[in-house]
Amino acid sequence: MIAIASDHGGYQLKEHIKAYLAAKGTTCEDFGTDSTDSCDYPVFGKAAAQAVASGRCEKGIVICTTGIGISISANKVKGIRCALCGDVLSAEMTRRHNDANMLAIGAGIVGAMTAERIVDTFLSTSFEGGRHARRVGLMMEIEE
Repeated sequence: MIAIASDHGGYQLKEHIKAYLAAKGTTCEDFGTDSTDSCDYPVFGKAAAQAVASGRCEKGIVICTTGIGISISANKVKGIRCALCGDVLSAEMTRRHNDANMLAIGAGIVGAMTAERIVDTFLSTSFEGGRHARRVGLMMEIEE
């Protein structure tokens, strides 16, 4: 199960990604918003991040206009490593080296087709472990 959320600026891309993943057989739990009416991205970024941190969802995808605010919000939840990715290589490397458990996308920055490729790469790439596991551990110690 993938947690997905957006604010009003990311709503249309969120709906597109949800439909795209559903067509591929991937289930999403939608943590809002449900329209393009102005709203506050921290509310939705936090809700999706809590679902990932608790284990309720395996990974998460959060979207706002730039991806910046909602990624910062998600990263405030203990246990979350949310990476803002605007290209496929970043999505691959954040999974391989950082074991990111959430992906942030900027709907005003990335088009739907590129977002699909970023999401596919993020969800299909495994963590390499090894020396990267030590570094992820050091990152997570910062929360303590």
